[in-house]
Amino acid sequence: MNTSFRFVALPSARFAALFSQSDTQLQAVGACRKTVDENPGVPCRVSLVDAAVGETVVLFHFTHHDVSSPYRESGPIFVRRDATTAIPAVDEIPAMFRHRLLSVRGYGASAMMVGADVVNGSELEDAIRRLFANEGVSYLHVHNAGTGCYLCRGVRA
Repeated sequence: MNTSFRFVALPSARFAALFSQSDTQLQAVGACRKTVDENPGVPCRVSLVDAAVGETVVLFHFTHHDVSSPYRESGPIFVRRDATTAIPAVDEIPAMFRHRLLSVRGYGASAMMVGADVVNGSELEDAIRRLFANEGVSYLHVHNAGTGCYLCRGVRA
C-alpha cells in the first residue's frame, strides 16, 4: 500500500480580496484583521508557515470540509497578507506542524471519518502513514488538537 503523501494548502487567490476590505466590511462577515504579536502562534493555511511578528493576517470562518456527510465542518482560519500558496513536496512536512499537538483525521470516499489520531507534530509522518495504510482512507485533514482549528488537507501522492 502506497503511504506517500502530499499536503494541499488553500489557494491564495480565494482570499486575496479580504485584505482590500475595510475593518467594518470584515466585521460584517464575522472576520477581523490582526497584527501578529507572537511567533509561532498564527498558522497561515495558504503558505503553511507561522506568520511573523508584525505581519497582517485575517481571521475568518471557513468551511474546510464542504461535504454532504455528518462530518461537514467549518471553523476559524488565519491567512497572511500576500501569502503564496504552498506546494510542499511529496512526504514533506512543513515546519509549522512540528511544534504543535495535532489531530489527524482520515476520511473515506464518502466523506465519512474512518480513522483518527492525536500526535505531537514530530510524530506526524508516522500517523499519516498509519492512516494511509488503511485502503479506506482517501484523504486526511490535519487540525490543531487543542483548539480544533483546521490546518491543512493531506492526499495520497
